Amino acid sequence: MTLNPQFVTDKKGNKVAVQLSVKEYKFLIEELEMKEDIALYEKVKANKNESYMPLGTYLKKRKKN
Repeated sequence: MTLNPQFVTDKKGNKVAVQLSVKEYKFLIEELEMKEDIALYEKVKANKNESYMPLGTYLKKRKKN
């Protein structure tokens, strides 16, 4: 997805805020959540005392829920 942010500036022209469409915002939130999930998975996988499943299997199960 291509993001098209719009910037809000103050009187001096400094960027003070960003506006995104709802679609863009939801996309970014979904991507962030996916990255957090992957980071947690990698942390568990690194712990040799934990059992784990392949990432592809996990992602397929996650999409079903």
